Amino acid sequence: MTALENLFGAAWPVVWTLAKILAIVIPITLCVAFLTLAERKVIGYMQLRIGPNRVSAFGLGWTAGLAQPFADVFKLIFKEIVVPTGANRVLFLAAPTLAIMPALAAWAVLPFSPELVLADIDASLLYVLALTSMGVYGIIVAGWASNSKYAFLGAMRSAAQIVSYEIAMGFALVGVLMVSASLNLSDIVAAQAGSGFWSWNLIPLLPLFLVYFIAGVAETNRAPFDVAEGESEIVAGFHVEYSGTAFAVFFLAEYANMILISALAAIMFLGGWLPPVQVDALAAIPVIGLLFAPGLHWLLAKIAFMLFCFLWLRATFPRYRYDQIMRLGWKVFIPVTLVWIVLVGLALQDPVREWPPFSWWF
Repeated sequence: MTALENLFGAAWPVVWTLAKILAIVIPITLCVAFLTLAERKVIGYMQLRIGPNRVSAFGLGWTAGLAQPFADVFKLIFKEIVVPTGANRVLFLAAPTLAIMPALAAWAVLPFSPELVLADIDASLLYVLALTSMGVYGIIVAGWASNSKYAFLGAMRSAAQIVSYEIAMGFALVGVLMVSASLNLSDIVAAQAGSGFWSWNLIPLLPLFLVYFIAGVAETNRAPFDVAEGESEIVAGFHVEYSGTAFAVFFLAEYANMILISALAAIMFLGGWLPPVQVDALAAIPVIGLLFAPGLHWLLAKIAFMLFCFLWLRATFPRYRYDQIMRLGWKVFIPVTLVWIVLVGLALQDPVREWPPFSWWF
């Protein structure tokens, strides 16, 4: 590092920060590409189909289907970006950027391990909440700037849906904040390490976890909450007028948000990089001890499981009506989170029992 610091001189901090940003953004982009492949394969198997099985890498038969994401990317890159007549050109082209920026910028404070974090700030949870709530602006701007009634209807639906579920999601995270006594995501994971046999907040905060995950599905406009796209009603929703690279960026933002929601759920409810159980006897066994040691592999496994749940929901449930979505957000999720926050507060005020109070939750 000394040679590199001497080479770049005063610009070294900027260069080093950019290198760490690329080390996060590039893997996320690749994960988005292969998540599209995983989605098509998983849903295909659930529907007794094969899924993509033709496009191979360099003609290697055993890679059949694995290169499909790259074929999709090349197709979208070389397609023309058509700006509709009467559309606001500046806002039309800026909307995809407004959608993708929060999805990538939020990763700056997400800890992959106690040492692997780009910016370990004290208010990292507040930072994530602020950024994730800004993603809706890209959708609203896209719907308005397109000068299309279908795009505008999709944008209005998305705005109302995201505002509705943002409240429930915020209340769900209030419960995590209460039991962890910190806004720092690394501290939230560390607090779960001292929770006894289970290394997570899932058991005492199960209702909040379910609300958070379902609200996350609605926030990312994924099925069965994809009324903002509503192909059977409003053609393709807010991005109906987009094509080429501009459409690809919206596509990237949606899947990047899926990975972000899954990572946040793993960090705040499932113990992050901690193993699911803490048993000293397992740690003494050579091979199993390495497997059950805290590490990045546990975080990645939990993220993969949460992403599988996203795909599972899409393959299982039909699209909800708009009134059903609003009723679920306002009349079910918000009351449930408020009641559970009160119960968590009462549990934390108990001077005799320590948190988490497993003995009287069940």
